[in-house]
Amino acid sequence: MTAPVLDPDLLKAFLAVSKHHSFTRAAATLNRTQSAVSIQIRRLEQRVGTKLFQRSRAGVALTAAGDQLLIYARRLLDLNAEALDALRARKYETVVRLGVMDDYGTIVIPPLLARFAQNHPEIQVEIETGLTATMPARLGDAYDLVIAMHPKGRGGGELLRNEQAVWAAAESYPAGMRHDVLPVALYPPGCLFRQWAADALDAAGRPWRLAFVSRTLAAVEAIAAQGLAITVVKACTLPSRLRVLSLRDGLPPLPSADIRLHRARDLSRPAALLADHLQRGISAPGTLC
Repeated sequence: MTAPVLDPDLLKAFLAVSKHHSFTRAAATLNRTQSAVSIQIRRLEQRVGTKLFQRSRAGVALTAAGDQLLIYARRLLDLNAEALDALRARKYETVVRLGVMDDYGTIVIPPLLARFAQNHPEIQVEIETGLTATMPARLGDAYDLVIAMHPKGRGGGELLRNEQAVWAAAESYPAGMRHDVLPVALYPPGCLFRQWAADALDAAGRPWRLAFVSRTLAAVEAIAAQGLAITVVKACTLPSRLRVLSLRDGLPPLPSADIRLHRARDLSRPAALLADHLQRGISAPGTLC
């Protein structure tokens, strides 16, 4: 058997009568007729299966059951109002979805978002970091904006800046050291740096092995910082615990990459505002290095 539902309109009538101790005065505050309020109270009593008011010449008083319901009625109506307020507020809350490389999402984007939030507190930004090779194809579905890395001169979108790929290792990594087989910490397949590292080492005839794979810069950095492997990073986001390796370390040069901003079609005004803010912040001279 289905449990009876406590209709908010019936509860409002119940609270009004309990407050004013009168059906007449309660009806006036609710802008209803006395008979309408009486019908509402009778329906409520039928639903809960007990009398809620005791009528006498002195007025209307709550029964024991009515006194018990009073607490729940207030809580239910308060919760109802809270839910409606939350949903109404969400109409004015705008979410912008941003996809970006892990290092930019950790180092470059946070201070830019902090400044953006000061001027646009009503705009909520959701960030996903990771390999950006496939992110532009998901614009509109998964992302409103994507900041992605591409080979120089390719990739579409808006060019924000150029980044030089460099070899990096722990500060203690000996200059000129040449392992028989070089341990390298890189990112999963699909990462541009992984492909460039493999191509460069193979072309130079440098023996190497893939010692560690992770999607996150922090994990790759930690391995490299312990001297367990070398890695590839952007020169302008070089972790402080690492140093750049050069030709004297027996490593071949690496290409440079374009950092490009991709916007979804029919971009909302809040997303356009964020896109312009990121474009100015990342493209500005001296932003990174």
